[in-house]
Amino acid sequence: MDAFVHRSENRGHVKMGWLESKHSFSFGNWYNPEYMGVSALRVINDDLIDAHQGFGQHPHDNMEILTCVLNGTITHQDSMGNHGGISAGEWQLMSAGTGVRHSEMNQGDEQVHLLQIWIIPNERDAKPNYQQIKLDPQDQPNQWHLICGPNDNAPMHIRQNAEVKTAVIDQNQTLEIKATQHVNYIHVIEGRVQIAEYTLNAGDAIAFLDDVDIQALENARVIWFDLPERIQN
Repeated sequence: MDAFVHRSENRGHVKMGWLESKHSFSFGNWYNPEYMGVSALRVINDDLIDAHQGFGQHPHDNMEILTCVLNGTITHQDSMGNHGGISAGEWQLMSAGTGVRHSEMNQGDEQVHLLQIWIIPNERDAKPNYQQIKLDPQDQPNQWHLICGPNDNAPMHIRQNAEVKTAVIDQNQTLEIKATQHVNYIHVIEGRVQIAEYTLNAGDAIAFLDDVDIQALENARVIWFDLPERIQN
């Protein structure tokens, strides 16, 4: 199987006081021309945010911004009038469209761990939109859970021909990876998995075109991006 493997140690590692982040793709002050994204997937930031700290009000536009909270609770507030917590097991999708300002603050006493994911939309200058769901794959392991997709029957609607799915896979269990679009990108959140001849550990990722199986060599949690061959924007 032809594939591109992105090892955890090749991610950008940024430590700025209250924030420690690992960047899968070029972001902010970390730039590597080899890692500029895959298809419409532009950002995966693995963030640790200290207690009572966070990102103050800042703007975004024309980007689909997906937040997956792994531990703790992050408090979101935006210029659309949304204000509330996003806790572990919950997902947020903010379609920035023509422009939105928001903040993300850890108001608790413990560190927050989250993934922030940016996907380039296929529609520019649309009306901003906010969606949030509770979906913890640990409640139903060993199956794919659709987080967002381009169709109205998806839990959250994303403005791109892409689907984002997640799974918790018990050791020695296997799931099928069968793309509905064209490009597969698997990011391992925790544990260790086998995809064809490639062994992946926590923080590793792999991009490939084939339909294959993923086997958990130990208890694992993964996120699967089913992406278009060409970016449509």
